[in-house]
Amino acid sequence: MSKKRRRVFDIDMPEEQEAPRPGGPRISSLEPRRGPMASAVRENADSLRDRAETEQAIRAENDALAHEYVSLRNQGLVLQRVPLGEIRTTKLVRDRKSVGAEDLEDLKTSIAQIGLSNPIQVEAAGDGYELVQGLRRLSAFRALAAENPDGGYGTIPAVVLGQGESLEGLYRRMVDENLVRTDISFAEMAALARSYAESEATAADTTDEAVDALYGSVGKQKRSYIRAFAKLLTVLERHLQHPQAIPRALGLAVRKRIEAEPETLADLQRALVTGGARDAAGELEILKAYVGQGEAAPDPAQDTFPVGNDAPRAGKSPRKARTTFQVHSPRGAAKCTASMGRLELKLDADFTTMDRRKLEAAVQQLLAMLDD
Repeated sequence: MSKKRRRVFDIDMPEEQEAPRPGGPRISSLEPRRGPMASAVRENADSLRDRAETEQAIRAENDALAHEYVSLRNQGLVLQRVPLGEIRTTKLVRDRKSVGAEDLEDLKTSIAQIGLSNPIQVEAAGDGYELVQGLRRLSAFRALAAENPDGGYGTIPAVVLGQGESLEGLYRRMVDENLVRTDISFAEMAALARSYAESEATAADTTDEAVDALYGSVGKQKRSYIRAFAKLLTVLERHLQHPQAIPRALGLAVRKRIEAEPETLADLQRALVTGGARDAAGELEILKAYVGQGEAAPDPAQDTFPVGNDAPRAGKSPRKARTTFQVHSPRGAAKCTASMGRLELKLDADFTTMDRRKLEAAVQQLLAMLDD
């Protein structure tokens, strides 16, 4: 059987050319290719890094804001709503008498209609707060809360001072605000100065030092008036029921007569004690009678203050001559004061209950005896 031979042909084939890729350059097949999982991991790592950087920036900003808030709060520049039950009024002696319900009606109406325009000021104190400024506003809120428990008056807008300010600084905050009030009286300011001087927690040892410490921002003349009222309260505070109602001129006149005629003080104290319960107008009448009822009270601008300087100013009239003496009678001791154009008799008796004809006859007899 014959074998067929297989013929082999040598054929030269051209080199294969890679087809061009549309839309971009050729990518070398030698570069490593990233799978879908690797790409996802890389993208997630980048996202986590960006998020961490953002959170770090936010934390830094929050820390800066927190430090700024604490600084502003300690300076009393941050407004908060403070529960009424956490506010105490015991640390500072208040510069005004207790607030009566009738004095709050207008303020309560204003708060109910438009809210509190001026927040109170308190100091952080342990588990609560101590009032620095705003006794009337706090009293009005407490009254509104009692009248309307569901009216939203359980908290009050307040500027909260941080702990650490000196007692002297707290007193000055209270006083400086109240100096702009038109209803703050000299007696109230003087009473506060006396309490300040008596406190062991303050540096003032005398009332004069207390006046300078508390009222350093007011004029020298006004401070002299406060000192005069402080001296007046020293001898009359236990006998006065409405010292805050005493006008400046009347208080200065009373103080000057006590200074010039100390023997008349007992009579004034007795008149205030025997007067019993009275309103402010009744008490003022007693004081006016003491300095001369019917005469205009001296003008403070022409008084020689500070108290104790009795020398008349140049160009001013000297003090009017006055004679005082006592006459004893079955009704008691009668205080008599005689001056130019005036004769005054003071006796612990109600002359309005006496027969007018008897009074006229007695006066006529007195004048007839004086003419003789």
